[in-house]
Amino acid sequence: MRTRPLKVALLGCGVVGSEVARIMTTHADDLTARIGAPVELAGVAVRRPSKVRDGIDPALVTTDATALLKRGDIDVAIEVIGGIEPARTLITTAFEHGISVVSANKALLAQDGAALHAAAEAAGLDLYYEAAVAGAIPLVRPMRESLAGDKINRVMGIVNGTTNFILDKMDSTGAGYQEALDEATALGYAEADPTADVEGYDAAAKAAILAGIAFHTRVRLDDVYREGMTEVSAADFASARRMGCTIKLLAILERAADGESVTARVHPAMIPLTHPLASVREAYNAVFVEAEAAGRLMFYGPGAGGAPTASAVLGDLVAVCRNKLAEAKGPGESAYTQLPVSPMGDVVTRYHISLDVADKPGVLAQVATTFAEHGVSIDTVRQQGKDGEASLVVVTHRAPDAALSGTVEALRKLDTVRGVASIMRVEGE
Repeated sequence: MRTRPLKVALLGCGVVGSEVARIMTTHADDLTARIGAPVELAGVAVRRPSKVRDGIDPALVTTDATALLKRGDIDVAIEVIGGIEPARTLITTAFEHGISVVSANKALLAQDGAALHAAAEAAGLDLYYEAAVAGAIPLVRPMRESLAGDKINRVMGIVNGTTNFILDKMDSTGAGYQEALDEATALGYAEADPTADVEGYDAAAKAAILAGIAFHTRVRLDDVYREGMTEVSAADFASARRMGCTIKLLAILERAADGESVTARVHPAMIPLTHPLASVREAYNAVFVEAEAAGRLMFYGPGAGGAPTASAVLGDLVAVCRNKLAEAKGPGESAYTQLPVSPMGDVVTRYHISLDVADKPGVLAQVATTFAEHGVSIDTVRQQGKDGEASLVVVTHRAPDAALSGTVEALRKLDTVRGVASIMRVEGE
């Protein structure tokens, strides 16, 4: 066994970074045995050096991350800063100085993953990022290594624990959106500004990364269709229950039937209670991967939090350190297919549409005719009304999103339609 330690620079020491440092210290002997050489935390770059960090030698703390990377003895950098800058510059600096990188930075990878992979490839170094997608859940490595000989056609899952907690509380307790969000914030599941989670930006970044791995093509954050969940209401859950469904914020990545394009989207959707994703509770994540030979695989576990995310970071650290000792590198970017990403209008799915209409003869016929004129077939209709007003709930068969959008636009122009209360896709059937 090699006795000279592999030296690690930790960039960022917040919730995740502090857990990484703790595990590196408390599990040092085990990590040494698994890697084949000791690993040493050689420096910790932070913004606020005066903050007390339990278990971390203050002598290791610095505010100059660039100098830490340039000092000449660092083997691996762990980037848990988040955001675009300075993380991007620090990662490229690491590659320029012969340092492999482990990152948990989903936003940066979704935006500039191709450039970072190219920099790593040019330097002959590793870029690992298991923690960027689903916390502790092993997902990136199984998809890009275990399933490397298979063809992945679809990935569908819950990839944000905060939104799943909120929707689960709305479903199980009848809480409104704001009430459920307040509880998530009090428990530490939601940030003070929850926009990235509840508006789907976090899930969209993860979807871009997963789509690139699944389909061997470059998918950027801008390619992912995104809808948030702030408009999901108690009435939507009541409608879902009547259909034997619940509501989840899903990331859905699909290869077209002809194999010539892919789609990537994040939005709330109704899914049947019989689907395994319907039973994913609290702040847990779960992802279905559908491969041609392997069939349907499900990955489930805690998708966020300091310790779970640190677990994924340390798993990558072990792999990268082993590669260093073997003078090898792991798999890099695989983007040989160069498939185009189709717009949301091409996506075919079912829809649940709730309309406020006048309660008088002929309304249903008008609505049905409008759907037919736009090529959208109706599966079921439910109508309730009194005192001249009614609610009309239409569930469609599968149709292109563009056709549904045209239908809704036309419905809004009918004098008998007072408003479109909600539109939600139906998935998982």
